Amino acid sequence: MATTRRQFLALTAGAATVGVAGLVGYEWPKPAGKSADASPNGDSAATAPTTEYNANEANFFYSRPDLRPPRVTVVRRPSTPFVPGQDEGLVLLSPKAYVPPGPGQPGLMVVQTDGRLRWFLPTDNASFDLQYQEWNGQPVLTWWEGTVTDGTGAGEGVIADLSFNEVGRIRPVDGLAPDLHELVLTGQGTALMTAYHPVATDLSSVGGPKNGFVLGAVAMEVDVATNKLLHRWESVDHVGVDETYQTLPKGQGTEKAPFDYFHINSITLSPDGDLLISARNTWALYKVGRASGEVIWRMNGKKSDFEMGQGSQFYWQHHARYHGPATVSLFDDGASPAEEPQSRAIVVSVDESTKKVALDKAFVHPARLLVPNQGSTQMLEDGGALVGWGAHPYFSRFSADGELVLDARLPTNVQSYRAFSAKFVGQPTDRPAVAIEDDTVGGKTVYVSWNGSTEVEAWEVLGGPAGQLAPLASADWADFETAISVNSTGPYFQVLALDRAGSKIGSSEVLAA
Repeated sequence: MATTRRQFLALTAGAATVGVAGLVGYEWPKPAGKSADASPNGDSAATAPTTEYNANEANFFYSRPDLRPPRVTVVRRPSTPFVPGQDEGLVLLSPKAYVPPGPGQPGLMVVQTDGRLRWFLPTDNASFDLQYQEWNGQPVLTWWEGTVTDGTGAGEGVIADLSFNEVGRIRPVDGLAPDLHELVLTGQGTALMTAYHPVATDLSSVGGPKNGFVLGAVAMEVDVATNKLLHRWESVDHVGVDETYQTLPKGQGTEKAPFDYFHINSITLSPDGDLLISARNTWALYKVGRASGEVIWRMNGKKSDFEMGQGSQFYWQHHARYHGPATVSLFDDGASPAEEPQSRAIVVSVDESTKKVALDKAFVHPARLLVPNQGSTQMLEDGGALVGWGAHPYFSRFSADGELVLDARLPTNVQSYRAFSAKFVGQPTDRPAVAIEDDTVGGKTVYVSWNGSTEVEAWEVLGGPAGQLAPLASADWADFETAISVNSTGPYFQVLALDRAGSKIGSSEVLAA
C-alpha cells in the first residue's frame, strides 16, 4: 500500500494520542453487573453492555487509517426518495463511548441523513455539542472540548470555519472554565456559555449542613474577540436550594463534593433580548434579564409563575429554545429517576399575559425511549423536528404531524449529547487522501477520501508514467472512502474530486504504487 508522508505522520501521531484513553477526567457510568448509582446531578448511569463490540460498529479507511469513527446506521429511511448530497441537510453529532474502550474514536462527526460520513475529527479530550451557527456574519461550526467530571465540564469553546480551521476560542475567564452544556453565539460577537463552581450555602432545607456547599451554576456572556466577561448570572443569587427536586446524596454538600441543586444545561436569547435558562434539577425554565440578572418568571417547577396545561409539564429537561415570542421547544427527559413513561421532544405555547402554558406538539419515539440524561430538540423549517436522544444512541427526524420519517443510531454504547440538522458546504483546505493496494487480478484498488468535503460526488482516477497520467476509471462517491478498481499498474496515480456537475474541485497528490 502506498501512503503519503502526511498520512504516515497522521497515523503515527494518532496511535500515540487519539482514542478513548484521551478522555482524561470523564466519569464513565459503571458496567453491568455492578451498581449504577445516580451521579451527583441526578443523571443516572446507563447500564453498559458486557459483550465485546463488533468491529463493524467502527469504520476503517485505507486512505485515512488515523480515523476510526463509530458507524451510523439508518434503521428507517425517509418516506420520500433520498437524493445523495445535501438535499435533506447534514446531521451534526459528537459521538463518545460511555464505557471505553468502545467502538471507534470519540470526536465530532458530520453525516448525511442516510448515515454516510462526510467529516470526522477525533479528539483527545471530551468533545460535546457540535453546532452550525453564525459568527461575524459568517457560517461557522462550534463545539466544546475539555474534561468532564460528574456530569459537568471544564474546558473551552471552539469556533471553526467551514474549512474546519479554528477561527475563535472561548477560554476560562474570571476563574470560570466554560462548561460543556451550552455555546450559543449572538449577533453581537458574544458567546453564551455555562459554568460551575462551589458556593457556600445553607443546605438545611434539603437535609444537609447549614454550612454546606452547592455547585453554583453560572450563565455567562463572553466577548469572543477579547475573551472578556460581559455578564455573569449566578443561580445561588436568584434561585433557592429549596427549589430543587434532586435528593442530596450521602456525603455531598461539602466544598470538595458540592451539591448540584440546579444543574444549568441550556441558555438562549429570548426574542426581546433577555435570557432563557434551563435548570435540569429544578424542572424549570427561567426568563432572566440579560443585564440585570433578575428572574422575570419561572416556568414549571416548584415555584412556577405559569399554570401548566395538560401535557405541558416537564421533568429533568434539556435544550430549551424560543421559536417566536410565544413558543418554546425543549427535550423532556422525564428521568432520572423516572417521572414519565417515556422521553419527549415538546413544543409549548407561552402566554405571558395570562400566565398559561399549553402543549402544542409532542414527538415521541415508537420504542418509548426513556432517556436518563442529555438530549436535544431542533425544530425544522417544515414544522417537524430533529431529536437527539442523548444517553441513548438514536437520533430521529419527525414530520410536522409527528410521523417518524428518519431513525438512525450509533453503536450500542455510543451517545451524542445533542444532534443537529444543518445545510452547509464543507470545503477542506487539504487534498484528498489516497491509498493504493494490489488487487487479486493484477491491477490496483485505489482508495480515496476527502475529510470534510460535502461537494464531492464522484472520483476520477488518472494513471500512467510520470508526467503522462491519463484517465483510467471513475466512480460515484460511495461513502467517506470510495474503493475504485483500475486495470493498470501505473506506476503513478492521481485522483480527481468532481462535484455534482462533473467539475473538478480537488486533486490528490501524485502517488507511486
